[in-house]
Amino acid sequence: MSKPRRPKRAVDGILLLDKPQGITSNAALMEVRRLFQADKAGHTGSLDPMATGLLPICLGNATKLSGQLLASDKAYRATIRLGTKTDSGDADGAVIASAPVPAHDAERLSALLQASCGPQQQVPPMVSALKHEGQRLYALAREGVEVERAPRDITIHRLTLVDWQPHQWTIDVQCSKGTYIRVLAEDLAAKIGALAHLGALHRQWVAPFDGVPYALDALRTLATDGGFAALDRCLLPLSAALVGWPSVVVSPAQAGQLRAGQPIEPPADRGGECQASAPEMAVFDVQGEVLSLALLRDDGLLWPKRWLARDRI
Repeated sequence: MSKPRRPKRAVDGILLLDKPQGITSNAALMEVRRLFQADKAGHTGSLDPMATGLLPICLGNATKLSGQLLASDKAYRATIRLGTKTDSGDADGAVIASAPVPAHDAERLSALLQASCGPQQQVPPMVSALKHEGQRLYALAREGVEVERAPRDITIHRLTLVDWQPHQWTIDVQCSKGTYIRVLAEDLAAKIGALAHLGALHRQWVAPFDGVPYALDALRTLATDGGFAALDRCLLPLSAALVGWPSVVVSPAQAGQLRAGQPIEPPADRGGECQASAPEMAVFDVQGEVLSLALLRDDGLLWPKRWLARDRI
């Protein structure tokens, strides 16, 4: 006889998870959802099983912000192993080529890293979740099929040398969305005439979050010892995902209009950044809780886009 399903909770917030090595981002997501018994859950950009580090997980109505968070800048610490190339571009793959590593030193590498920053194009790897004619690239790669991939625009904001050894580099990377660090590792090594693969990867930061992530083991202990009250204290409010956004504070009556799908006259006082160039705004109530996203259109009215709050009006 099957076990009865546990009831789901209406819990909203963002958990900063420290994903361990050896599990997929989806497996980590499902474990968090199970611990919180959340009605909805989603992450904001996956990490490969080999990779560790910050994986923001959105619970409840925070999942409505996942699309915005996918576009966030990110920071990584990457270990690049020189001399061998793998079929996946990382340490989980099989070695498909090897070659001697040309002579170089830390000074030359530091100069190369500095010269490799800025806007550029990158060809996504076959081992990725992008689709070609409806099929995931990684599924095609498993079948031994390789297809042409269009280069994509990315920006490398900063590359910093942390440690240099003749056959291994450790670098810090700050980059835009859509950057594949395994491809970056191969491309950097190619600039000195070397083969390489990604030996380790740790995601340190995802904009705009600032906080220490929780390990899965720590969350399991909290769930056992303190229950939902202890777990819920680990969550960031939805407003943490909207730091720096243009914002407005509305009255209860205006909030009711937006909830009903009606536009409002935008309040005169606005906060946040980039007012002129960013018509999308975060809407807060007078208690400082985020209510919705809204669009400031050419007609001068603030139109509702996505309601974020649990029904409270």
